[in-house]
This record gives sequence, C-alpha cells and structure tokens, in this order.
Amino acid sequence: MALTESNMLPIGTQAPTFELPDTISGKTISLNDVKSDKATVVMFICNHCPYVIHINQTIVEVANKYQAKGVAFVAISSNDVENYPQDGPDKMKTHAAAVGYPFPYLYDESQDVAKAYDAACTPDFYLFDGNMDLAYRGRLDNSSPGNGQPLTGADLSEAIDAVLEDGKIVEKQFPSMGCNIKWK
Repeated sequence: MALTESNMLPIGTQAPTFELPDTISGKTISLNDVKSDKATVVMFICNHCPYVIHINQTIVEVANKYQAKGVAFVAISSNDVENYPQDGPDKMKTHAAAVGYPFPYLYDESQDVAKAYDAACTPDFYLFDGNMDLAYRGRLDNSSPGNGQPLTGADLSEAIDAVLEDGKIVEKQFPSMGCNIKWK
C-alpha cells in the first residue's frame, strides 16, 4: 500500500462520461443513467483499502442523506484484479451488500475511467453540479485510519450543501488520501 493523494482535477472540468458494468445489478450503467440535475458524486473506491474500509459506513450515511435530496452517487473500482483479486467484480457485489451501499458499484476493468477522472487513490471523491461541471474533488473529511479524528463526512457534505444551496464552490478543498489505484 502506497499512501497517495488526489491529483485534484481542475474545478469546472466537465464530468467524463462512462459506461461500466454494475456489480450489484449486473446491468451496464452510464453516467447519464445515474447523474442528477442537482448534483452527482462519483467515488473511486475498492474493497480492500484500509482508508476506504475506515470510511465505508460514513459514505453510506452521507449517500443516504443526500440521495433523499436528489443527489446521485456512484462508486467505481478501477483496481487491477489480476494482482488484487479481492477487488474483483464478484467480491465487489458481496462487499457492497455487506456494507449496504445504496448506490451502483461499477467495475472499470480497462482503468480508462479512472484515467479520464485523473483518479489517483482510493477513496477519491468528485462532486459535479447539475450541469456536470466539477465543483469539488478531494476528501470525505479529515479522518483516516489511526489519526484519531472523528468520521463526519464534513468536507464532502459542505461541498454538496454549497452546490445545492447556491451552486457556489467551496474555496478550500483538500486532497483525499489513501491507497494508490492499483494500475495494470
């Protein structure tokens, strides 16, 4: 595991489109299928990363809270499953059910989607406004395994609230950090 920070894709970037298999439903899902005219959160996560495991329950809580307000959420795993079989699609489906993900959990086998988003780590969060322009990228909050900070989801929640309230971008944004995406 190599500790890696987000690459911080430029604010205002139009959301890269995708069409990927959903490991939960078995259907192919595109960005157009999941996006919201209010806000859309795209997350790069995986099953085995201790940083993702640390925040899983908070991700579920934040998603449940904001999905009720019309915000769309989608998770993508882009890890190389040949070298990290615990992140394979069959394990993703089991993991999503065990954790209770209330959003699609897509598999990016080619890793093209992660590259299009300039994703670098798991977890990595991207918030797009109703026009699918990037309004926030970075961390969920300042908690990480072993740092003693409480899990709150504050950074991502503040950004979602700002987009929902007046479309303003949160000025201070911090990169996420976690395990590097396992590239082929």
